[in-house]
Amino acid sequence: MLIIFLILAVSLTAFSCRSESGNVYQGKLPGKKELADMNRYLVQKDRERIESYIDRRDLPMKESPSGLWYYIEVAGEGSDFTDNDRIIMEYDCFLIDGTLCYSSTELGPRELILGRSEMEPGLNQALRMLKPGGKGTFILPPFLAFGLKGDGKKIPPRSTLVYEIRIPSKK
Repeated sequence: MLIIFLILAVSLTAFSCRSESGNVYQGKLPGKKELADMNRYLVQKDRERIESYIDRRDLPMKESPSGLWYYIEVAGEGSDFTDNDRIIMEYDCFLIDGTLCYSSTELGPRELILGRSEMEPGLNQALRMLKPGGKGTFILPPFLAFGLKGDGKKIPPRSTLVYEIRIPSKK
């Protein structure tokens, strides 16, 4: 019975990738140049959306060399955070359209180990700009957030994220 099931599964898989005419897709796939052009286009559109968001809200944002947008409202005190530092952050995470995705008000503060915890690359960069007691707003373009996949929960694919982050002072 198991062998029949395996043969059936392999047969269905092989035939499901064919078009109605029975042929495997043989269209021309985009080359490196086309993919690079499309990537440049998407990055530019993301940038335009972010700049529009900043202008509409009259935010005093700056852009890092990596493309992370930031406004440090309160720098905090003490040493800069480095790899392996344990950080507790209070935060609100929004889509650029204002939809609240995650919040420490609902979920509790988020505890991370810098450089070791799974987090968006832009969030890793953002936390390194703050110190204990710091507060800032950060805009992560899709390539610094969850990219082409989203997070599989509340953040859709290719989403620009806005983080409002507060780092409690050490006691």
